[in-house]
Amino acid sequence: MQDMTVDGCTYETDTLGFLVRAEDWTEEFAVATAPLVGITDGLTERHWRVIRYLRGEYARTGRCALLYFACSKNGLRLAELQRLFPTGFLRGACRLAGITYREGYISNPCHASSTEGCSVEEEKIYRIDIRGFLVDPGQWDRSYAMHRAEELDLPQGLTDAHWRVLGHLRSEYATTGRVPTVYSVCETLDLTLDELARLFPTGYHRGAVKLAGLRVL
Repeated sequence: MQDMTVDGCTYETDTLGFLVRAEDWTEEFAVATAPLVGITDGLTERHWRVIRYLRGEYARTGRCALLYFACSKNGLRLAELQRLFPTGFLRGACRLAGITYREGYISNPCHASSTEGCSVEEEKIYRIDIRGFLVDPGQWDRSYAMHRAEELDLPQGLTDAHWRVLGHLRSEYATTGRVPTVYSVCETLDLTLDELARLFPTGYHRGAVKLAGLRVL
């Protein structure tokens, strides 16, 4: 944890610069954080519309809104959102709004040290955190993804289209050590936001990233 001071006000943030407590958020925090996420010319009304939408949805549901709805409710295409928040939806828009995709998972029944058996032929134990994300990406295999998919809204299971996204995420993480932004995934795989949302209705991070055995630390 670390502190960020703005106009005499101190905000507790984590190592990635996200607010530890979403209720501590102020507009001053967003303004001061904007240059840190690649917005050097100040926040425009278009930025504020997205930020206020995210704050409103968090106040209403206790969760970070999905990227798909953040775009559709604000009349934005993915490319337009990317221009507004160049570091990404989570690392840009959500960070400025003082929330993350991690919000809303406190009641998840899995414990940080909990385990699950996921193989039919041979029992295998996977360590997952309290939000259901794989702790060690090196433990990932296709069996893990298939079993986690049963918990999500994927009645047809994982198709070739799903595996293409998961394979790309795994490859990018192996090469760069980072989870790619949704912008780069859509661009590289020539997917529209609607297509990605249909593949992973629980969201990019809660769906695709989780099934790929990755997480944003």
